[in-house]
Amino acid sequence: MNIASLDIGSNTILLLIAETDNSSKRIITLREELRIPRIGAGITPNSPMKQEKVNLLFKTLSEYKDIIAEYSCNKVIVTATNAFRIASNAIELVKIIKSELDLDITIVTGKDEAKLSYLGAISSFPDEANYLVIDIGGGSTEIISGYRNEIKFSESYPVGAINLTERFSIKQPLILTEIKRFTEFVKRIFSELDRNNIFTGKTIAIAGTPTILACIKQSLIEYDESIIEGSILTKSEIQEFVEILSKLTPDEIRTKFGGVVSGREDVLFAGTTILHTLIEYLNISEVVVSTKGIRYGAIINYLTKSSNDATN
Repeated sequence: MNIASLDIGSNTILLLIAETDNSSKRIITLREELRIPRIGAGITPNSPMKQEKVNLLFKTLSEYKDIIAEYSCNKVIVTATNAFRIASNAIELVKIIKSELDLDITIVTGKDEAKLSYLGAISSFPDEANYLVIDIGGGSTEIISGYRNEIKFSESYPVGAINLTERFSIKQPLILTEIKRFTEFVKRIFSELDRNNIFTGKTIAIAGTPTILACIKQSLIEYDESIIEGSILTKSEIQEFVEILSKLTPDEIRTKFGGVVSGREDVLFAGTTILHTLIEYLNISEVVVSTKGIRYGAIINYLTKSSNDATN
């Protein structure tokens, strides 16, 4: 059975088309696509998604519909996260997208987003017992820990690479007082996190920030999932990235690191600071980078539910 899974984030919209086996829950990737329309730009709680971003949203979903049609998918799963959670016109958009594109969008809560992120992230590392997953998105950050497929702790924080960049009007390069003000704010956000609730084990970082940092570390000119998946970022390396990025303008970041940062060059500093703050607070020495996340977790969740329904 072929399944298409779309992840509509604040910065990116991702498409996964996979061949699946319902009994084994195995996922074989057939195709992946990425677009960066940044639909979450400028949205604050209860404000509407901007019309230019709505246009890009529809354009991307229309392109994805055509791709999905090539693979005769039996199921299409569409998951929307923080941008849709807070936009005042989200419900209206869901109805229009259903009417015009025949796509059923599910707007997930922060807790459900964390669950899907966790399931997707750990799917590459089935031999481990304890996991901690960090998912830094454009509009929110999810922290999830668990034992195998069982989540023991999860929390979603409404801070991400885009909304923090906009909130602090970050203009790089930054002076020391600006860096301190920003990092102190991020530290306060996560100071509420009870470290006693966090399982120790393999720490997996997913989403754009860690995957792009892994590309930069390995001097990749183009994004290569096969190289990035399972690669390591140490705490000292991430701290060094914070220092480097703070001294460069977005244009300089794009020139220095190439096309792999395109679409993220202006928010990469914020995402990297969030990641560094978290691993420092949780006393983590390194993270394993995974390219998987919600789009994979949504398929795993669907297969699990289908299997449970069949046995009941």
